[in-house]
Amino acid sequence: MSPSSPRSDDGPEAIMEDIPDPSPADEHSSSDEETVKGDRDDDHIVDILHEERQSSTTPVPTIGGTSIRNRYRELVEAQQDTASEDGSTDAIPRNAGSPVDSLLSIPDDSPSVQGSVISSPASSSVLPRHLSRPSLGNLTPSFRPFDRRFQSRISSPSIASSRPSSPAFLSSHSRTVSVNSQLLLDPNDTESPSPPWEVVRWTKLKKLNGQAFSEAGKRNFGAPTCLAVSASIVIGTTKGIILIFDYNQNLKMILGPGTKAVESGPITSVAISADHTTVAGGHADGSIFTWDTTRGASRPFLSIPHLDPSQLRQRTQDGHLPNVAVTHLGFLGTRHTALVSADDRGMAFSHLATRGTGALGRSVKTTRILGRYPDSKPLSGKTLKPSTVLAFAALPLGNVEIATDNMGLTAMLTPYLLVIVSTTPIAQTQHKSARPKEVAAHSAMTGCLAWFPAVKLKVADPITGSQMSKVKLVYCWSNVLTVLDVDEIPESDKDKPPSLKFRARSRWKCEEPIVAVQWLSRSVLTVLTISQRLIVLEDRSMRMTEAFDLIHKHIYHVDLFSKQLHSLVEQLDEDDMSMHGVVADAFYMSFKAYKGRLYLLGFNDVSIGALSNWADRLIAMMENGDYLGAIQLATSYYTGDANKLTVGLPEDAASRHAMVLDKLMEIMSASLKYAFGQRQKATGTVDDDHLRQLAETCFVGSQCVGDNDFLFDEMYEWYEDAGVEGIFLEILEPYILDKTITAVPPVVMKALVTHFVSKGWESRLEELICHLDTATLDLDQITVLCKRHGLYDALIYVWNQALGDYITPLFDLLALLVPLMKDGEYTGSANSTEDEAEMNALKIFTYLSYILTGRVYPTGDTIPDAFAQKAKAELYWCLFSGKSITWPKGSNKRFLTKPTQSEEPSFPYLRMILKFHAPDFLSALNEAFEDSFLNDSPERQMNGSPGRDLPEEQIFGLTVDRQYIVSILMELMNPTDFPPTDTIYLDMFIARNLPKYPQYLLFTGSTLTKVLTGLCNYPGEDLFEDAQLSSEYLLSVYQPPDNSDLIPLFKRAGFYRILKRIYKTDKQYGRLIQTYFEDPDDRDAVFDCIQSCLDPTGGLTRRQIQDVHNVIKDNAAELVKLDPQRAAKTVAGNSPELHRHLLDSVSDHPHLQYDYLRTILEPEEGTSLDTPPDKDLIEQYVQLMCRFDPSHVSDYVGLVQSTDLRLEILLPTMEETGVIDAAVILMAKDGQAEEAMKRLTKHLGTLESALHGLLTGVQDDGGSIDLQRSAEELMESLQKYVLVGIWLCKGQTKTVRDAGGSRRRQKSPATDALSPDEKLWLDLIDTAVQTTKQLSADLQSVSAAHLPITNGETTHQQPAPLLDTEKLLTLLRSLVQNTFTALLTSTSTPPASGAAGRNTAVIGTNLSFLRILRAFLTRAAASSPNLADLRAVLSSIFAAYAYEESILRLSNRLLERSLFVSVSEAVQLRQRGWRPRGSTCEACGRRVWGPGVAGNVFEAWEERQAGEQKQRLLKTALLSPSSSETRGRMKGGSALASPIEEEYDGNGKGKGKDLSPRLGQEELEALNALRLNGQSEAAQNGEGGQGSNGQLMGLAREASPRNNGGPLLGPLVVLACRHIYHQSCLEELQTKQGTQRGGRYGKEWEYRCPIDG
Repeated sequence: MSPSSPRSDDGPEAIMEDIPDPSPADEHSSSDEETVKGDRDDDHIVDILHEERQSSTTPVPTIGGTSIRNRYRELVEAQQDTASEDGSTDAIPRNAGSPVDSLLSIPDDSPSVQGSVISSPASSSVLPRHLSRPSLGNLTPSFRPFDRRFQSRISSPSIASSRPSSPAFLSSHSRTVSVNSQLLLDPNDTESPSPPWEVVRWTKLKKLNGQAFSEAGKRNFGAPTCLAVSASIVIGTTKGIILIFDYNQNLKMILGPGTKAVESGPITSVAISADHTTVAGGHADGSIFTWDTTRGASRPFLSIPHLDPSQLRQRTQDGHLPNVAVTHLGFLGTRHTALVSADDRGMAFSHLATRGTGALGRSVKTTRILGRYPDSKPLSGKTLKPSTVLAFAALPLGNVEIATDNMGLTAMLTPYLLVIVSTTPIAQTQHKSARPKEVAAHSAMTGCLAWFPAVKLKVADPITGSQMSKVKLVYCWSNVLTVLDVDEIPESDKDKPPSLKFRARSRWKCEEPIVAVQWLSRSVLTVLTISQRLIVLEDRSMRMTEAFDLIHKHIYHVDLFSKQLHSLVEQLDEDDMSMHGVVADAFYMSFKAYKGRLYLLGFNDVSIGALSNWADRLIAMMENGDYLGAIQLATSYYTGDANKLTVGLPEDAASRHAMVLDKLMEIMSASLKYAFGQRQKATGTVDDDHLRQLAETCFVGSQCVGDNDFLFDEMYEWYEDAGVEGIFLEILEPYILDKTITAVPPVVMKALVTHFVSKGWESRLEELICHLDTATLDLDQITVLCKRHGLYDALIYVWNQALGDYITPLFDLLALLVPLMKDGEYTGSANSTEDEAEMNALKIFTYLSYILTGRVYPTGDTIPDAFAQKAKAELYWCLFSGKSITWPKGSNKRFLTKPTQSEEPSFPYLRMILKFHAPDFLSALNEAFEDSFLNDSPERQMNGSPGRDLPEEQIFGLTVDRQYIVSILMELMNPTDFPPTDTIYLDMFIARNLPKYPQYLLFTGSTLTKVLTGLCNYPGEDLFEDAQLSSEYLLSVYQPPDNSDLIPLFKRAGFYRILKRIYKTDKQYGRLIQTYFEDPDDRDAVFDCIQSCLDPTGGLTRRQIQDVHNVIKDNAAELVKLDPQRAAKTVAGNSPELHRHLLDSVSDHPHLQYDYLRTILEPEEGTSLDTPPDKDLIEQYVQLMCRFDPSHVSDYVGLVQSTDLRLEILLPTMEETGVIDAAVILMAKDGQAEEAMKRLTKHLGTLESALHGLLTGVQDDGGSIDLQRSAEELMESLQKYVLVGIWLCKGQTKTVRDAGGSRRRQKSPATDALSPDEKLWLDLIDTAVQTTKQLSADLQSVSAAHLPITNGETTHQQPAPLLDTEKLLTLLRSLVQNTFTALLTSTSTPPASGAAGRNTAVIGTNLSFLRILRAFLTRAAASSPNLADLRAVLSSIFAAYAYEESILRLSNRLLERSLFVSVSEAVQLRQRGWRPRGSTCEACGRRVWGPGVAGNVFEAWEERQAGEQKQRLLKTALLSPSSSETRGRMKGGSALASPIEEEYDGNGKGKGKDLSPRLGQEELEALNALRLNGQSEAAQNGEGGQGSNGQLMGLAREASPRNNGGPLLGPLVVLACRHIYHQSCLEELQTKQGTQRGGRYGKEWEYRCPIDG
């Protein structure tokens, strides 16, 4: 191989420069050089495309033996302008040859899983056929004509376009081509079928694999371990041998045998110099050898051995350790003697050899650039973490010289850092970057990187504008990929190298860890993930364009790092988010990229992959016969919907269009020729669906490029010649409807008409005609056709747009009406022919609406002003000229509406239209009135000017105005000639238009009154709303002289809105409210009306208010029935005196009364009553509540004052409805506590009896009803009423206590009689105990009834019980427990009085409890001689008390423990220290600590220690029993005692005598000093002050040295910002700034930093 200069501009054609072009002579040299060839076929699509190219371009000479594929490739690539990696912007390098024409063996047999872009099974789409059209309107008169607008059928979207809006939505086609387009290949020519459209086409190097991976090769050379690629393919092996292959797969050189290299262990890394002449290999024992391939392989060019033991001990030089594998290797710049290397222990070195002759004449200087030796000591305060070099690469050379070429930049990736160093002239770190935070926690540890050098661009970068690209580095940690740009910043001194700036430009996160990364081109990255998935990325956008699996490639990988990093995995801390879960294998030695190709080293082979560019993919699809997919793909390339950068297309649209346009048109032409050629040959297997798909695809492509000529000049001819032009025409339809195609050649138009008529698609044809440019139509053919098939929309469109004639279409439509009119009257259609004519005649109204408002019929587009004025004038002339018209002019043919009669009536055409359907015509005229042509058209100002030469119809049309039109209509539509069903619409028309155009319409009062009368006499209920609305319009501008005459008409018509307006205007508020009641559609608004009328600010007179009241009374029941809540709110706010009347009106509806009263008496939150409610209303509400909401009665009664309720009225209702709790509360509030308790105990007895009966029934028959639920409900009722009794007793006890009942009892302690409140407790307890006793026995009986029965040896299992007796017993026992607990709580709680009477109160209440208990036991003994019955009850009571006590003790213990933990943590936090930022005071500048501090610091510190020791001794003395005397002297008047008392009070808060010994005067002085010291110490611990931002982080009290006999400097203050001050200096500063807070000796210090605030 001849070496090439590293500075050469290796363009795309130089990628595989040593690979000869394929030729027949080469095919016999090696079976590995075969290429895939297609069979020669005259009808092959590639040949057809070749012929198409030859017919339009210069003929290309044919090379003998060249395959069809290669010939077509030459044709298509002749004009391709794909730039290389050193050329264009954002484009991949153009391949010198596709895999099919290279000698890189056969495509791989394993297609990629997710490779191809646009190929999937296609389904032919059939356009929807719109055979039915929606009806144009309803002929009944109740269709509200003046609230709608005419809409033509065609102007609305009536057909859904089936064509896609962009090629991205095309249905793609199958990779398995159809029978008609099958391209057959000889399977013997290929090793395995490989889909030609794969993103990366892989080729196995069979010849190379046979030599390197065969059993003989492994036996001789060893198994391959690593790969390097440049101008040759270099493979390292396990036997220390390096194999060099050229691109013909010839083994050119074997390096290592017979040298020391084979004794150094396996090759673990290889590198190739920039000029491809020198190869370096790193070995497993740490040795490195380089070989000059131009001088042979007998001995190494350079040997770099590992360190021997003596060198390792003495550390005389750097180098790799023995038996540590060199895992990374690289050359620096253009030099053969400068290398960098790294090993798996995390160390990296640069090696520079001196000049000399031979290996022995050179010496190598090795410099360590990363890592530490194992026996080196770590830096102070740091631990030596296990590390390795995950990735390593030296910056390669580009095709342009830059400063970094001479710096020897090397990037290294460790588990913790990215380090970039420059090795020349000295090793220097240029950049460091920590692992990104985005790295997933506990993920696999992986690392990889790759450089891309600076290259010269053929086209300036569109973003930077530079002609040279930057140096880039891509590096990955785990699943996070980062692209780093390197910028050179020139120095002012030209002799100095520039400084470098590293900027992380892009970042991308993968779904899984990345194990290898390579630059495929300047703008395309390839990423290999841990699951062996290959991902293609665009650099700038970080968009993933391709992704597919390579697991079937069996890529070589080996575990290089886990041994060194095992501690990081074994000591995994789940809380440490920076740790990894596993160390991944290394893949970097097996995944290489060079000149736009990928090279994979597998366990069993070496493969080369080429990323196909856009032309390759199109060629591949055409070669395989999938021309549909090729057209779609080319279209997507043209529009930019597909990936551009990865296929070699520029971002610029203009450049991309120029590159793709010709190829797209050629592919479409060739596809048509091939498809129809196959159709002619295989007539028996005709596939119209395939031709339909081809047509759809070609239509999309032609529309995208904007070339309609191709469709009609070439494509249509193919379909017409084959007799399938219908397919073409059907595909054309949606494009016409979308107005994408507006002009069709006459030949195609004729075929379109013929085809659609033959299919019966006349309506669809009509739509097509209305969307075409009329200039391309054959008018005679179209008009005849439209009349023949009744296509009046199309006919009108052609007349209007092509000829500018608007009168002829009107007469054509009027001609349809003549047969339907008999004696001037419309009689309806009698047969299907007349039905069709009638439907078409209805289009006259839409036509008039469109034209008179300046719109094109039927599309709805705007008519140009000049044509619109002409059209409107002519139509108004036809309708309102009042005579029959001769048309066309000069034909002497007058159009007659009554051809059988001798005379025509006046306004014949207008009269006939009105007779046909007056509502539709008036609706169209209503739209026309909105147009500015009438009255205010600018042409009217010029009408009478001289010199104007206008035809008669336009002159008359310009004189028509709104007043004239209405006058004519009123004259024609008189009641004699037209029925009320028609004249009502004229009245509506006038009533609605008069308010809109009062300046143009003038009517007499009698006329308008007549119109109002007509509106009130509407002929049908369906016209009611229209008539009322029209009357409101009219009354807005017309005030009748006397409303009294019209009010009866309005009432009879039901125009309540009008009546309300009249009554409100006339201030007849009573009638206004009555109208609301009569209006069935707006009755709910009566509440707002009453509210506004009764509002005091409304200004109504007393008579008017009385009228309102009378109306409310007359309709009281109806008002309440509408909404009782709103009725109550409305009346309560203004007229509360009406409450009783409204309630009485609905006496037969008590639920309405209840809702009404609830709104008044229990209003919602935020609302209140202005006046207090009546007592009768409250009592009635309580009675109703007993029926409808009994559970709420007790709550409400408790809130109402007792004076508002009468027991004699409410108690019967409460007892009748069972609301006993409310009765008890009511009686208690009335002072009848004993009677209340009697009623309560009686009700408890009733509940007991009910439960007893239920339990007895269970024992008798067992019943099938839900007994458990019934029993629980009764038990809950017992609990509820026991709680009511407890409430009653507690209330009475509190009342007696407040009244001083205990004092009276103390005056007569001898008596044992119970007080009234104690009797209540006794009755309640007795009732609860008796109930519990009785029901417990019943429950035990039920439980015993279901126990197993044993007869001898036989056990009979009883049926399962229907009741959960255990649950019921628990509920039952809670009655007594709750009662006794409440009793104990009530009688033992001390009153809220002073401490003086506390003891007597407690004694009194305890005696009360004992008296009640004794009375209860006495009564129980009397009623039941056997006290054993009460044992279970009493035991459960006292067990409950014990349980509550245990819970309280446990809770107290838990709280104390939690408090201790919190206090302990707080103490620990406060004892932490802070390091100041500097060693000098920020205020005075004196050094306060550290070396050079002034003063006797050590002696001062000793004094402080002694003082602290003395302080501890004195504190101990204070706490000893002998300190009483000292404390007494302190309180005896010593001047020094006062501050000590503040610090310590020996007796605390107690009042007992102090027995501690007294201190002497000396001790007191010491204690005072201690106290002052304690303040400083407290400040030091953070107690005395706050630092920056409100918190003082530390107040350090140093020994206060004197500075050269100067003043005492005092303690030090360290703030949160870590600034340090003397306390005196800080206080002085804050005093000046006015920011000091707190006193000198107070406990509230607050310091703020003068610097940071």
